[in-house]
Parts: sequence; structure tokens; C-alpha cells
Amino acid sequence: MTARISEVDGQLEEYNDESDKLTRQLDGLYDQQKDLEEQIANYTSQADRICTSLASLNVRKEDAYKKMGLIGTLPTDAFSKYTNLNAKQKERKLTEVMAELKKYENVNKKAYDQFLDAQRKLDELNKRYEEQIDSIKSITELIEVMNARKHEAMLLTFKQVSKNFADVFKKLAPQGSGELRIMRKDGTQSSETSFDDQNGSSASANDSSSTSQGKEDIEKFTGVSIRCSFNTDDGTGTREMQQLSGGQKTLVALALIFAIQKCDPAPFYLFDEIDAALDAQHRAAIAVQIGVTAKEAQFITTTFRPELLEPAEVCYGVKFQNKVSHISQVSKEAAKDFIEDDQAHT
Repeated sequence: MTARISEVDGQLEEYNDESDKLTRQLDGLYDQQKDLEEQIANYTSQADRICTSLASLNVRKEDAYKKMGLIGTLPTDAFSKYTNLNAKQKERKLTEVMAELKKYENVNKKAYDQFLDAQRKLDELNKRYEEQIDSIKSITELIEVMNARKHEAMLLTFKQVSKNFADVFKKLAPQGSGELRIMRKDGTQSSETSFDDQNGSSASANDSSSTSQGKEDIEKFTGVSIRCSFNTDDGTGTREMQQLSGGQKTLVALALIFAIQKCDPAPFYLFDEIDAALDAQHRAAIAVQIGVTAKEAQFITTTFRPELLEPAEVCYGVKFQNKVSHISQVSKEAAKDFIEDDQAHT
């Protein structure tokens, strides 16, 4: 039993020694933990200082970028040429540059950027100017072409009406002749024949001169005059409208209406006693012309003469009874009787 107790006491001492050893190791670990915590606190403090310094550097960086922006556009070699210089050389160079810059304190630092912007705007304006010049040229050419076409259309219409007028006037006054003339500002006149002669003589001219000449002719036109003769058909003895009698003026006006009708027909025509101032021969000629032209248009005429009744298809009589006008369709024979009675009483 004593041996057993001695053995247990020996083990207990061993356990105590081991416990003391482990306690010393634990104390050592606590000391190491404390050292590590102190190191961590130091590193944290250093990190805070570094972050504060980094933030300050970022602020300085932004300020530097702003200052660079105020400087304006820099040359392409602004940075590469100072790459191989050390800090002192750079500081010395900076001091020299700052001293040099003081001479230009009142100079607009954005002048170069403004110059580039103005140059860009100038290029755009020059481009737009060239486009406008091209547009003006195109419009001018179009105007010249339109003026030339207008001139040709006016002359063509005039020639057609003039030819028709001469033909119709010849039918209405077989012993005479008539022609239309274009009047100009200088007092001269041009007939259909003279225009044909001008066109024939200028057939070899170039297009640009013809266009400008056509424009000039249009600007000089002032109107149309009529010359006619009732006795000769060779162009001699012609007279102006002011020199004609009332019946002759009526005949000329009707000839012009019929001439225009051939070029630009209207759907119907209304004539009110157009034969009042005409003699029987001319009334008969007018009636024949109306009969021929009535194939292309409708004619409504009023008359107190029998000649215009010949080509009529429908006749209407107008009577005034009890202060009221009455209109009724009548036969051609009844219309002739009415006209004969009217002429007998007048």
C-alpha cells in the first residue's frame, strides 16, 4: 500500500511539474499575444496615417489637375522631356519656369484654346459658305433656265395667237390684213415675222447668250398692239386701234378672241350684241366664224340682227310684259320674224 502511495505521489509531482511547465508556456503565449496586439495597434495607426496622407495627396492631385486645366493645352512633349531629370533638377527647372511665367501674368491663358475653337468655327463657316455659293450657283442656273423657258413660252404663245389672229381677221375681212405686235419700253415693236427672223439669225449663238438675251427681251416687253387694214392685204396702209371706227374695233376684238380661243379654248362664250356696230357683210362673216368655232365651244349671243341666227341651234325670245322679263324658247323662223318686226319699227 505504501508503495502504491509512493507511486501516486511520484505521478502527482510529475503532473505538478507538467502543470507548471504549461502555465509558463501559457504565460509566454499571453506575452506574445500582447506583443502582437501592440503591433496591430501600431500598424492600424500607420494605416490611418497612410489613408490620411493618401486623401491629402488626392486633394493635391485634383488641385494639380485643375491648375493644369487653367494652363491650357500642353505640347505633346511636355512630360517626356523631363522624365530623365532628378528631383533637384526638376525643382530648379520649375523655379526658372515660375519666374518666367511671372512676365505673363496678365496674358489670357486660354487664348490658344480659344484660337483653336475660333479656327474650327472658321472652317465650318467656310464650308457653309462654299455650300451656299454652290446653292446660289444652282439657283441662278435654274432661274436662267426658267427665264429662257418663260421667254420661249411667251414667244410661242404670241406666235400662235398672232398667226391665228391673221387667219381669223382674213376670214372676217377678206380684203384686209391684220397682225399683232409686241411693244417694248424703247417704243419699238416686234411682229411674229420679226421674231422668226431674229431666231433664225441667232441660231448659231451659244445657250448662255441666248438665255441672257431672252431675259432681256422679257424685261423690255410692255404689251401687245394691233395693226390692221381693211382695204389692203399687203401690209400697207395699216392703222392702230385708235384710228379705227367702232365697228372696225369690234371686228378686231372678235378676231383676237377667236385667235386666243384656238390656243386656249374656253368652255363657253357670252356675246352681248356684238354685231350692233357691224355692217351686214361683217355680221355674216362673224356668224360663219361662230358656226365653225361652235364645234369646240358653246356660244351664247344676244342680237337684233338676222345674220347671227343662221348658225344658232336654239333660239330664245325675251319679252317685257307687265314690267317683267319673260324668256321662252322660240323657233328660228319666229326669231327672224321678231327681228324683222323690230327693225321695221325702228
